[in-house]
Amino acid sequence: MASPCELLVDTDDEPAARAALEAAREEALRIERKFSRYRSDNVVHAINHSDGRPVEVDEELAGLLDYAATCHEVSEGRFDITSGVLRRAWTFDGREHTPDLAAIAAAMALVGWSRVRWRDRVLTLPAGMEIDLGGLGKEYAVDRSASQVAQACRAAFLVNFGGDLFASGPRRGDVPWLVGVEDPASPGEGQKLRLELPRGALATSGDARRYVIVRGRRLGHILDPRTGWPVEGAPRSVTVMAPTCTEAGTLATLAILRGGDAAHFLEAQGVQHWVVE
Repeated sequence: MASPCELLVDTDDEPAARAALEAAREEALRIERKFSRYRSDNVVHAINHSDGRPVEVDEELAGLLDYAATCHEVSEGRFDITSGVLRRAWTFDGREHTPDLAAIAAAMALVGWSRVRWRDRVLTLPAGMEIDLGGLGKEYAVDRSASQVAQACRAAFLVNFGGDLFASGPRRGDVPWLVGVEDPASPGEGQKLRLELPRGALATSGDARRYVIVRGRRLGHILDPRTGWPVEGAPRSVTVMAPTCTEAGTLATLAILRGGDAAHFLEAQGVQHWVVE
């Protein structure tokens, strides 16, 4: 998951807690093995190296691709799982960076879900194009791991994969879980928000740790696949509370992709949210 992952279980039963931890661990590793673009032995690698040939996928991946296609449609092309190739043109390490316009143009030639053929569980990518499930994978892993933990343990628990969270219910005494959201202006040093999460999911997206300086402007790591550039006017961070982590993470990302319209977008969705400008 490329981030610290933890499971908190509100119980005094150590064997039960260890069983819950193992359930979460195994499911997280399964999803990473299956969907990580950093591996050469999974279906994502097969798709990305299919050279224009059709690839039939299983039901689980089909569900994720259907979801990604819906996100692409409702976001008017702002959410696009083929845009991962833009990483070749950008480095978000907090330093000054002069973009290579030729590199951006070359990457943009390989971006566009509308160019993909997706039907009846068969995906056909034009040669050279890739899919990248990074915008969905960690949140999906949280939800799937939470489902496995719920089968292994009756106690209240909180899954936390790199700040993407799911709480099964309040702790003993009907006490909600307390969640701190770091200040994007001073990551690792302080909290900007302190929230109560009795049940459901919480996800945050922003530029606290991954950003670039371009001609004196700080730009976050979320790229607009329609331009190849970081989103202009985006908030420093967006936090969303929703029934599932996949939903919370998607809405947070879609809000960032709306730039200065992020808060209005989330208000229209009717979800609890916190926007830090």
